[in-house]
Amino acid sequence: MPLYHSKYGSTRIKKQSPVRKLFIWLVVFLLIVGAGTGYYLYKIAFDPNVWTPKGEVVSVTIPTGSNFEDVKQILYQNGLIIHRKNFEWLAQKKNYPNMVKPGLYQFQNGMNNNELIDLLRSGEQVPVNVTFNNIRDIYQLSGVIARQIEADSISIINLLTDSVYIGAMGLNHATATVIFIPNTYEFYWTTSAKGFIERMHEEFQKFWSGSRSNTAGKMDLRIDEVVTLASIVEKETNKNDERAAIAGVYYNRLESEWRLQADPTLVYAFGDFNITRVLNEHKKIDSPYNTYAHLGLPPGPICIPSISSIDAVLNYQKSDYMFFCAKDDMSGYHVFAKSNRGHSQNAKKYREALNRMKIYK
Repeated sequence: MPLYHSKYGSTRIKKQSPVRKLFIWLVVFLLIVGAGTGYYLYKIAFDPNVWTPKGEVVSVTIPTGSNFEDVKQILYQNGLIIHRKNFEWLAQKKNYPNMVKPGLYQFQNGMNNNELIDLLRSGEQVPVNVTFNNIRDIYQLSGVIARQIEADSISIINLLTDSVYIGAMGLNHATATVIFIPNTYEFYWTTSAKGFIERMHEEFQKFWSGSRSNTAGKMDLRIDEVVTLASIVEKETNKNDERAAIAGVYYNRLESEWRLQADPTLVYAFGDFNITRVLNEHKKIDSPYNTYAHLGLPPGPICIPSISSIDAVLNYQKSDYMFFCAKDDMSGYHVFAKSNRGHSQNAKKYREALNRMKIYK
């Protein structure tokens, strides 16, 4: 063994064994490999792996009943995942294939795999705003709603035509649309047909829980009758500032036991919504919605009226008017009359205006 000389004397240096050297190098190698592996796994989990067009937030829907393969196809078809294998590997490690949850999710550009998978596993879907207005019937309504939530139109129609189901809410086939108040509502995308209708029934009850219900009672009208009258007003004019006046005329007719003679009810009875001019032949149709032939209100609404039309009925303009007719200036407004003579003069002017425009049907 060699000697090391110093001013303090000689010291013998101990030589390391080959086994000890090998062990040290092995430890160093494993530390390097471990650090490299850890760094690689860190990058898989935390490097950005979501790309969105123009860097904007992208909404994606995962239908009820989807499995991991379905989710992958949805994400890949939308071009959102940069490194697919990395995403799939971490999803397996975080047990996402056994935790798939449906819903509408929003993805941000630059999200990493860990954020993405945690979001998908959480089921924390983003609510959607469901809006409907200017709706004619349950068939049109179901189509509009089915484009905004997961519930399909057939499921909605089936429930709204189920006499037992709607009967439990005090409705029948003619009044099934009464519970729908046009507005914007917040839903989860995964809402079912039943969930949608039940929510609408709750909103209907809230809408009518206070002064509106009391006012309807003072008018001696049921809620469905108010909505039915409002639906006629809705189709008579799109001018909010004259709806109360038109509602007043119809209410006067109801109180005087006159026929309503509302042209929109004939259009509804015919089912031809392209009719622009109601003729005498239309007044002969055999239908409970023919208010030229039958006293009182029709069996139910002819559309889903807006809140403004409902409130126009509840706050109808008190007057002696018994007639109204569209103005001959084609402004969309109406002229009102107290007598049949005055009304006939107004109607003649309007017919002549239609003839000049060659509108004959």
